Amino acid sequence: MLVIIHGNIKTMEEKDYADGYLRIEDGRITALGDMQEYSAAGQEGADVQVIDAKGNLVMPGIIEAHCHMGITEEKKGMEGDDCNETVDPVTPYLRAIDAINPMDDAFHDALKAGITAAMIGPGSANVVGGQFAFIKTHGRRIDQMIVKAPAAMKVAFGENPKVNYSGQNVSPATRMAIAAKLREELTKAKAYAKKTAEDPDMEKDFRYECWLPVLRGEIPLKAHAHRADDILTAVRIAKEFDLKMTLDHCSEGHLIIEELREAGFPAIVGPDMASRNKIEVRNMAFKTAGLLSKNGILTAVTTDHPVSKIQFLPICAGLAVKEGMAPEDGFRAITINAAKICGVDDRLGSLAVGKDGDIAIFNGNPMEVFTRTLCTVIEGKIVYYDEECGLLC
Repeated sequence: MLVIIHGNIKTMEEKDYADGYLRIEDGRITALGDMQEYSAAGQEGADVQVIDAKGNLVMPGIIEAHCHMGITEEKKGMEGDDCNETVDPVTPYLRAIDAINPMDDAFHDALKAGITAAMIGPGSANVVGGQFAFIKTHGRRIDQMIVKAPAAMKVAFGENPKVNYSGQNVSPATRMAIAAKLREELTKAKAYAKKTAEDPDMEKDFRYECWLPVLRGEIPLKAHAHRADDILTAVRIAKEFDLKMTLDHCSEGHLIIEELREAGFPAIVGPDMASRNKIEVRNMAFKTAGLLSKNGILTAVTTDHPVSKIQFLPICAGLAVKEGMAPEDGFRAITINAAKICGVDDRLGSLAVGKDGDIAIFNGNPMEVFTRTLCTVIEGKIVYYDEECGLLC
């Protein structure tokens, strides 16, 4: 059991606690409230680990809603880059869990930044890249880190698939072909789904079986789209096939706010800390996240690691706040909004009884540059601890 006392607890729920406590048992939060309630409950037993937060900020573990950590490994070049299978533009059957290396240094950087979970998957070189997984950021065996897999199906619009295949004398070489290939694949997947529904005993087709959770609405399309017209093409196709979808990057989303509000899909904005190294990101700006959020669009912020570093995720949220996003929306963009968009808000993104005991303790606002992470907890276990902070009792 782990108990945190005297914390400035920001729950991302309806009520916060300026001087509060939180108890975690068997990996889940079992109690939280004001310190007066804790004092009335009596002292903890000898087998309980106690953290005295000393008035520091206690909040849900931060969530990265879109990245390639462990698939594009740091320091390893081609040998550690498993992000894109650039020989076939349609590869829905690829699974992120078969390529994520938890030994990648980025995982430690994430823990040191208070990031306890991340949505990780293939890149955007293909029209259909494969299946994302949502995992915890601590562990050595990926099977034990999984929260949800598959968690989304990656699709991509715009420059990346177009540029990757145009020089290979292979379709797609145009935006028209990108959309056509995706429609073709979805049409075949729907036909397969219909056949399996009519004949449950039919032989499974590995290529199309992976589409069933998407077609059933259990997981979304995860659409890489920067430019306004590409974003709206993604919307058009998702509506055509009646699919859930997240709009990832959404760099020109601020130019089509009314259209996006009407469409109703959530946005994962970023990586705004990166350079404008492609034509389609020329309008990329930190103001986008705030403008979308203010207009009622469920919004998260991403680093797109390694495009920008995973540990800068809370700083990216801070820069969005600097450019007009409401401070509370900045917190939500890296906690509960990210959890909702990734489909894991029943377990993560806020502090409430029954949710996972994933906690980050900071000596200030994590969206400010000088703030230090004092402690990171995943399922009640301390996975990062600043030895100088003196919080352990």
